Amino acid sequence: MKKVLYILFHRSVFVSVALLAQVTALLVMVFSFSAYTEIFYWCCITLSVAAAVAIVGSRMEPGYKIAWLLLILPFPIFGGAFYLLVGGGYVPKRTLKRMQGMLEKSFTTLKEDFKSEDLIPLGGDAAGQASYLERRAACPAYTNTETEYFPLGDAAFPRMLEELEKAEKYIFLEYFIIQPGVFWDSILAILERKAALGVEVRVMYDDFGCMFTLPRDYNETLTQKGIQCRVFNRLMPVMSLRMNNRDHRKLLIIDGKVGFTGGINLADEYINVRKRFGHWKDSAILLEGDAVWSMTVMFLTMWDNIANWEEDFELFHPPAAPVRPWTGYVQPYTDTPLDRETVGQAVYLNMIAKAKNYIYITTPYLVIDVATNTALCNAAKSGVDVRIITPHIPDKRYVFEVTRAHYPPLLEAGVKIYEYTPGFIHAKNFVVDDRFATIGTVNLDYRSLFLHFEDGVWLCEAPCIRDIRKDFETTLKASQPCSLRQFKHLNILLQLYRSILRVFAPLM
Repeated sequence: MKKVLYILFHRSVFVSVALLAQVTALLVMVFSFSAYTEIFYWCCITLSVAAAVAIVGSRMEPGYKIAWLLLILPFPIFGGAFYLLVGGGYVPKRTLKRMQGMLEKSFTTLKEDFKSEDLIPLGGDAAGQASYLERRAACPAYTNTETEYFPLGDAAFPRMLEELEKAEKYIFLEYFIIQPGVFWDSILAILERKAALGVEVRVMYDDFGCMFTLPRDYNETLTQKGIQCRVFNRLMPVMSLRMNNRDHRKLLIIDGKVGFTGGINLADEYINVRKRFGHWKDSAILLEGDAVWSMTVMFLTMWDNIANWEEDFELFHPPAAPVRPWTGYVQPYTDTPLDRETVGQAVYLNMIAKAKNYIYITTPYLVIDVATNTALCNAAKSGVDVRIITPHIPDKRYVFEVTRAHYPPLLEAGVKIYEYTPGFIHAKNFVVDDRFATIGTVNLDYRSLFLHFEDGVWLCEAPCIRDIRKDFETTLKASQPCSLRQFKHLNILLQLYRSILRVFAPLM
C-alpha cells in the first residue's frame, strides 16, 4: 500500500496529469470553437500554415522540421497552436540575456588563455578545432595539464574519493543524476566533513534527472548539512519546450586544480554496485593542471545563472600549476542549447571530417541527425575505418529500437557497428587516428546535440588518447558485430514501428 501511495502521489504523476489536462483542454477548446465559429476555424488553419512556413524557412535541424510538419499538416486546426506552445523555439529575452551574459563572462575571464595559434605546428585540423572552441564557446586549449582516463566508473570512483579528501578551498559538483547509495553516500560523507572544516562546497543537479532519485526538497537537506545547493530548471506542470532543456553536464572540480568529467552520474549502477541492464560500461577522465580553470569557469557561470549571482571568479583562481613535461593539448568545452551554436555536434563533425585512418566511437544511443549520418557515411566511403559500439542490452526499449533503425544506412556505407553484449555501454567517446579524442557527456542523439546543456574534453596528442583507443579495442572483443542482412529481413510491423520512431525521434 505504501508503494502504491508513493507512486500515486509522486510529483511525476502530478506533472504528467497536469500536462495531459492542458493538452486535453487545448483540444477541447480548439475543436469546440471550430465547430461553431467559421472565423476561428480559418484562424487555426492560417496559424498552422504560418507555422509550417516558419518551420520550413527556419534554421531548425531538418529532422525537427520533418517531425513537426508531420504533426501539423494532418491536424491543421490543432497543430499550429500546439507548435506555438511547445515547439516554436521562442526563447524569452531575459533567458537570452542571461545566456549571453554567461558567454561574455567566460570570454572575459578566459580570453588571456586563448592559444589556438600555438597548435598550428600540429596541423590545420588541430588548430582549426581549437580555434572554433575558443571563438564560439569561449573554451581555451591548454598544455601543462595531465590527463588520466578511466575505462569504467568502478575505476573512477575510488580516485574521486581520493581527490575529494585533498580539498582545501572548494568543491564543485554538477550532475544530471544523483541517487543515494554507495556512490553518492560515500561522496556526501566527505562533502559534509569538508564543509564543517570550512571548505566551500557547492552542488548543482538537474530536477528532471533526479525526479525519481531525490525528493523535491533535497536541496534543503543539503543546505542543512552546510552544502550550498541549486536545482537546475525545476520541473513545472506547464507545456513548454524549455522543460526539454536539461543540465546533462557532469563536473567534479576540486580547488580549481583537479577536475573530473565523462558519462558517469552519481548513482550505483554507474559503478556496477547495482545491476540494472547487465554490466554498465562507462568512462571518465581526470584533468590536473591549467585546463581545470576552464572547467571551474563553466561551473561558476552556470551557478551564477541559476542563483542569479554576480561573483568575482578570480577569487576561485588557483595558483599557477607546476610545470609538467609535454602533456599534449587539453580543451574542456561546454554546449548550451539556447545560443543556436551546436558545439557538441561541431566537435564530432570536425573530428569525423579530419579523420584519415580510423574513427572509433562508443555511444549509448545512435539517434543521429542528417549531418552526422552523412559525415559518418562519407568517411567510411572514403576508406576511413569507422567503428561504433552501442549497447546490446537497452535502458529504454524505444530508444534501442530507433537506434537500430539508424543502422542500415550506415552499414550500407561501410560503417562497422557492434553491440556491447555484457550490458549497457554509456560511454560517449570519440578517438581518431591516435591524435585526437573527446570524452564527455554528449550522446549521439537529438537531446544531447540540440536540447541539453553538455560538456566534454577535446584532446590533441595527449598521452591518454592511447588508453582510450586500447579501451575501445578491449570493448570490441566483448561486442558482437551487426550485419546489414540482420536488418533487411525483419518483420514488416517491426520495420514500420522503427520507421515511425525514427521520424519522430527528434521530438522524443
